Amino acid sequence: MKDHVRARFRNAPHTSGESPAKLIDYVESGKVEAANAYEAWESLRGSEDALQVGDLLETELGALKIYKYVGFEDAKWIVPETPVPQPTAGPSTL
Repeated sequence: MKDHVRARFRNAPHTSGESPAKLIDYVESGKVEAANAYEAWESLRGSEDALQVGDLLETELGALKIYKYVGFEDAKWIVPETPVPQPTAGPSTL
């Protein structure tokens, strides 16, 4: 998670359920081989790549887990909607 976004995340009240995540707020930092999120957390703990509150883990199948103070919870990418161009009326003929 980018540092300026992490500050907002840390100060926000805890919410339960699936957390929304914006792709623009994250930077991919590498890969870790692990059976689950807690094993990944344990293997990175103490390294310079240690997980911090707000970081995401993504499985090969695309499932997301976000690291919160209470552990890992489900997350999902928010995909911005692309505006649909409205048809414009051509010149009117009478």
